[in-house]
Amino acid sequence: MKANDKIYVAGHRGMVGSALVRALEKRGFTNLLTRTSSELDLRNQQAVADFFATERPDYVFLAAAKVGGILANNTFRAEFLYDNLMIESNIIHQAYRHDVTKLQFLGSSCIYPKLAPQPLREEYLLTGTLEATNEPYAIAKITGIKLCEAYRDQYDCNFISVMPTNLYGYGDNYDLQNSHVLPALIRKFHEAKVQDKPFVEAWGTGSPKREFLFADDLADACLYLMEHYNGRELVNIGTGEDLSIRELTELVAQTVGYDGEIRWDTSKPDGTPRKLMDVSKLHGTGWRHTIELPEGIRLAYEDFLLNQEVYVA
Repeated sequence: MKANDKIYVAGHRGMVGSALVRALEKRGFTNLLTRTSSELDLRNQQAVADFFATERPDYVFLAAAKVGGILANNTFRAEFLYDNLMIESNIIHQAYRHDVTKLQFLGSSCIYPKLAPQPLREEYLLTGTLEATNEPYAIAKITGIKLCEAYRDQYDCNFISVMPTNLYGYGDNYDLQNSHVLPALIRKFHEAKVQDKPFVEAWGTGSPKREFLFADDLADACLYLMEHYNGRELVNIGTGEDLSIRELTELVAQTVGYDGEIRWDTSKPDGTPRKLMDVSKLHGTGWRHTIELPEGIRLAYEDFLLNQEVYVA
């Protein structure tokens, strides 16, 4: 990518998209193309077609998606499937029609089977049953991967797919009904600390293990792969390290400074037992993460404190 190439970041106001914009600007890319959802409904086929015909981007980062945690995924199953299918189908097809030089599709680690061997290797895709609570979202993301492969196979498009692990960072979603586990814990412990609550309730047993990557590290990896990777196969992006939800919960409580009791509501679902990414392919390209989890949680909490009026509005 050259500094003046027109680069479209779909989903630029989300946590991942905003991290991509920061990373691109930091590296001197000056011709960034963005649209809010009110300016461009990516589910609208004609609107997306008109946008590509007018703007004709050279590169596309497809980070736009409807996302959420276990509760949101399991409650809004139709929306998670429909919205994500439409977003990725419209953008990928128009990228082909308007000769985009290269497109990068961002998926999710939930694409892998619930009981796949650990760590999760790229070739485990479609080898088993998905986790039921987020199956619609996973199917949509798998479709995005297969769209990139199909357009590459039939039309020789340089469309690549990357699969991030669980993400957190600046501009995360702190809505307790729809957020992922880490930001939800930050908000819960902060509010418990401020309100001097004697205990905080956490979901499940605490036994599932999860891997977490700071969103700015993900953006750095995405730019690196856009510059250095042109393969058909998807690439996992993560740290290659995980910890239990119980360990994570204790780490967040310590970072926030909450010293009350943690109670586990075992009537709530745990989700997939483990989701550790095999990142040997990524490491083989020469990229590794730089922000370790304790530092990342501290940075995320500082961001929450600075912006909590917006995040909890």
